[in-house]
Amino acid sequence: MMSLNFQAEKHAKMLEARTKRCTVRLGDVSKQFPENSIVWITTGKKFTPKKKLYTAFLDKVRVKTMANLTSEDLGVQNPEINSREELIADFEQIYKKRITMEDTVTVIYFTEVLD
Repeated sequence: MMSLNFQAEKHAKMLEARTKRCTVRLGDVSKQFPENSIVWITTGKKFTPKKKLYTAFLDKVRVKTMANLTSEDLGVQNPEINSREELIADFEQIYKKRITMEDTVTVIYFTEVLD
């Protein structure tokens, strides 16, 4: 089973509260996370044990540029981020490199699979 992992503590809290239903990943990762797949939603930093929160269905996977992200993409990705510029600043901290509006991102919408 594939895992969609989240490293940031703030994302873990949103996932546990079920307020995060989308993730934006740098680059084209659509082949790793095809639409209509089932994945585990996990949290944990690289090279540390992960915590499985729940199983999810990948409803929609779209590749676009940072400039083409919509307010819907931003709102369900992180309600605290209100603009593409804020997301770029957040990504630059995560990825430790310069991000521009022309950079490719993958937007992954997911919903929890109930038992």
